[in-house]
Amino acid sequence: MPDRYQRRGINTNENDLYKKTLEKKGVKRLVHYTTPVFPEVTAEMRSQLIRQKYIWKLNDSYQKLSQAFYGDPRYWWVLAWYNKKPTDGLVKIGDVIRIPRPLERVLEFFEV
Repeated sequence: MPDRYQRRGINTNENDLYKKTLEKKGVKRLVHYTTPVFPEVTAEMRSQLIRQKYIWKLNDSYQKLSQAFYGDPRYWWVLAWYNKKPTDGLVKIGDVIRIPRPLERVLEFFEV
């Protein structure tokens, strides 16, 4: 499985503004990932995929749908990327979510 962090940079924060926070946590610096840069979904990409429509229901989540359609909840980010809604909190009951398949083809767009 591709690592969702592979398209992210790593930043280290040792800024004096955070000195108290760092001391409180007992660390000298914080390491965090930058926001990933994903390719834009193009018409050519869409033409290479089967897109199944799914109506968002109460208690749905990207992780649950990823498990149901891909067999692995860790591919939730594919659904978020393809539907241009980075978190499932942005999806409302009744919204149509498109499930791009096959997963292997989708992952080729990311060169993973």
